[in-house]
Amino acid sequence: MDVEILHTGFDGLKFTITTDIPLGLRAVLAEAKAEAIRNNAETVIDQGGMPFAVRRTGGSAFSVHTGEYGAEWFFLDPENRPRNNPGVTVDFRAFLLATGGLKAAEKHFRDCMTALGIPYVETQLRVSRVDFAIDILAPWFEPTREALVAPPGTRNREFTEIDKTEIQSTGARVTGLRAGAVVNRQLAIYDKRGEVIAKRKMGWLAIWNASRRAAGKPPLDLADRDQSQVWRFEMRLGSKQLRNRWEMRNWADLDAMIGDAFVDFCKCVHYCIPTADRNRSRWPTHELWRAVSEVAKGDLRNMRSGVIPSEVEAVNREAHKRLLDSQTLGLLVSRAAIEGVPSDDVEAFFRRNILALKELSKAHPVPLDDRLSKAKARYAFR
Repeated sequence: MDVEILHTGFDGLKFTITTDIPLGLRAVLAEAKAEAIRNNAETVIDQGGMPFAVRRTGGSAFSVHTGEYGAEWFFLDPENRPRNNPGVTVDFRAFLLATGGLKAAEKHFRDCMTALGIPYVETQLRVSRVDFAIDILAPWFEPTREALVAPPGTRNREFTEIDKTEIQSTGARVTGLRAGAVVNRQLAIYDKRGEVIAKRKMGWLAIWNASRRAAGKPPLDLADRDQSQVWRFEMRLGSKQLRNRWEMRNWADLDAMIGDAFVDFCKCVHYCIPTADRNRSRWPTHELWRAVSEVAKGDLRNMRSGVIPSEVEAVNREAHKRLLDSQTLGLLVSRAAIEGVPSDDVEAFFRRNILALKELSKAHPVPLDDRLSKAKARYAFR
């Protein structure tokens, strides 16, 4: 049976940096956070010509992000940082990694650190998590716990805790399988199509269809599950693997060794076809796991979707606009139902209600420009 891979690339990447943010930046972040708390909305600041969104959350620290196509940043307060805790944590977003790969992530990191004026040297960097994902079109597949095999003789420090598995299901249908510990080595197999529909992340559909288009195949129709079921095989490496076993620290280490680490992952965990043989090590490797293993043997550093970020952003924005339209329509229908409006008068009711909303907006205590500006800020990074 042919295996159609729709996407391969990094899906998660986290670094910590043992440094402090400058006191000047701390003051800017503290003021922005206080404003976010007052307004119950993110505050957008400009630092070094780059926009950053500051959240109201974070406790005594500062939670900042650069959007769906950037990264999440967490800054400890330099005046109240616990000893030995890294002052900066950066968690790169999936769409940045999918469209630009490790090179785009490194560039974004260095551009942001420069714009924020945060001092650091390479020896202060520590990579703490790396996720790599392979999306496979396989409507006939369903994951099963019994198919996971760890080779006999695997040393304890390398063991993935394969017995600690978790099954997700909807009704009688299995939607996901997770095995291992994220701090060490973890495998997750899950229904990516279902997640895309539920979370309306249609940028992934744009990425998959770009792959289909390049292969001369028609686009996927997510409404037809039997033809569009995509399973994601996601390999996750945590700090015990990255630092203790592979001794990866900074960008150069990641560039040099991450491929070897994921090849080793595929050797330490097998997804097999169960047979009557009591010796599980003799079970044949599942064709989807063979495909995953072949991907891991390639040059992971340069893997990205080939779709430019603006294309993904446009698809996600359109999906969100359709969501807002649907919600607006639902609210208006509910409003008409409460008023007891008959079905043949609903459209006229909609028009009357729009006029009423215009008057309500005029009477609002906050000027429309301010409310519009606040709403635009929420979508500045989407």
